[in-house]
Amino acid sequence: MTFEPSASQAQIDARQHAFDNQPDPATLVSREEIRAALLDRHTAATQDKLDAAHVAICGCGGLGSTIAVALTRIGVGHLHLIDFDRVDMTNLNRQQYFLKDLGQYKTEALRSNLRQINPFIEITIDTVKVTDENVPTLFENEDIICEAFDVPENKTMLVNAVLENLPGKKLVSASGMAGFRSSNLVSTRRVSKNFYFCGDGETAPVPGAGLMAPRVGVVACHEANMITRLILGEEDA
Repeated sequence: MTFEPSASQAQIDARQHAFDNQPDPATLVSREEIRAALLDRHTAATQDKLDAAHVAICGCGGLGSTIAVALTRIGVGHLHLIDFDRVDMTNLNRQQYFLKDLGQYKTEALRSNLRQINPFIEITIDTVKVTDENVPTLFENEDIICEAFDVPENKTMLVNAVLENLPGKKLVSASGMAGFRSSNLVSTRRVSKNFYFCGDGETAPVPGAGLMAPRVGVVACHEANMITRLILGEEDA
């Protein structure tokens, strides 16, 4: 069964109006208040490391958007969002977007939503497709690269390109998250010195058990937690 959009032009226009007229989050809170709240939860020693971290998130779908929300909430200071796609209605079953975001580029919509959580972190976006050719330059400023693609071939391409061209970078990847199998099958493991893998490693989408928010979220939070551990100097999975 293939989804066919049925929104009227008035609804499409209303979505665009809602996206264009969001409140400026920097008028709702000060940098000092957010900083104080994070210090209350994390302590200065931990927060200073989170503030200084640079993380690239490749893919802003179910994995990437959830990872980005988690890292924004703990105050990771520098995020680089990379995706070429736009938000559509079928994304809303698992991705961190809203009706107002439909039709927008995922990078732009996600940046906007993250700013509603913390408007003072630095968010860089590249609305491009990741290829073998642009990997060496796309990630030159990041400490940690997070693979969060949907398509297995894209996952393999990125992992191979990073390991070959950027072997000194930390890489966190994922596979095996579809359906509603037990969350206890999901794990994080260290594959090599700088390469970490999250998921059950085998469960692919099938009719009736596709990509769904709960289990995709479990794997995304495994990735986000591993990234957090790396930022804080913990290299064991």
